[in-house]
Amino acid sequence: MSALKNDLLLKALKGETVSRTPVWMMRQAGRYLPDYIKLRDKYSFFERCENPELATEITVMPVDQVGVDAAIIFSDILVVPQAMGMEVQLVEKVGPLLPSPVKGAADLQRLCVPDVHERLHYVFDALKLTKQTLAGRVPLIGFAGAPWTLLCYMVQGKGSKTFDEAKAFCYQQPAVAHQLLQMITDTSIAYLKAQVAAGADTVQIFDSWGGLLSPQDFETFSLHYIRQIVAAMKDVCPTIIFAKGAWFALEEMAATGAHGLGIDWCIKPALARQFAGSNITLQGNFDPAKLLAPIPEIEKAVKQMLKDFGGQRHIANLGHGILPNVPVDHAKAFVETVKAYSH
Repeated sequence: MSALKNDLLLKALKGETVSRTPVWMMRQAGRYLPDYIKLRDKYSFFERCENPELATEITVMPVDQVGVDAAIIFSDILVVPQAMGMEVQLVEKVGPLLPSPVKGAADLQRLCVPDVHERLHYVFDALKLTKQTLAGRVPLIGFAGAPWTLLCYMVQGKGSKTFDEAKAFCYQQPAVAHQLLQMITDTSIAYLKAQVAAGADTVQIFDSWGGLLSPQDFETFSLHYIRQIVAAMKDVCPTIIFAKGAWFALEEMAATGAHGLGIDWCIKPALARQFAGSNITLQGNFDPAKLLAPIPEIEKAVKQMLKDFGGQRHIANLGHGILPNVPVDHAKAFVETVKAYSH
């Protein structure tokens, strides 16, 4: 393995002093890059995920083209339900579709906690190849969906703004919900450990729908399981939790032992720091839609964000994934403004 030439991200996660703020963007490997769109038009989503050469090419694209300080493996959170035995379709411009969702206890019989090396080997192959291809230029991030977010898709069967069916399932059949959440958690722990063994330097847990829950329900159906994952990874690598909209639980998430907390653009950095405390790194929180503003406006807003977070224990990122219609030069302006900024 090549020694890391740029370890800013890992230093920031560990609370070490950094010469400047590291920067990467959620969903940076993909939909806004013209070279990615060419591959998307040629191969199906799972063909791109399951072919290590294609996944590597896509993962490295933003490092080469936009200049980010980390690569994140090109994959999807829904490979875990797929590995557990569910059919998952990803329909371009429509989103995920799980044609046989979980409705009750009987449906758990067709699911399993799989051997991740058998069912998800293509992700590990892609990580190994990406690690070689990067040759130590920047760290490599692995990831998984949080158990609550995966349950949302597994029960609802498709994307939703509210996931009311998933919530109803948890309220009406709590024992079954907890059984499913535990199966997802056990799978995710094995999956993330294997990602690190294959070359990931750090991992992020994406709880995209954590903010749909009340504080009490977030503790019961989400954080209880995220805590298990963070504890299992404690001696393996640094972990980042990103629970969109769950700013109310920043204090509790910081107490899990995670190294970083991703935050969206709906909370002021000073307030996020107040809730999270001083012993954890904050990641975020630029509104992805603001990348559609004129470049001088982007530069001004990025500088303000960096000033608001202060110079240490911050990773510059978006508050959610980059939008497909963001021009590449606007994404570059975001990254370059961060890299040029001096606290």
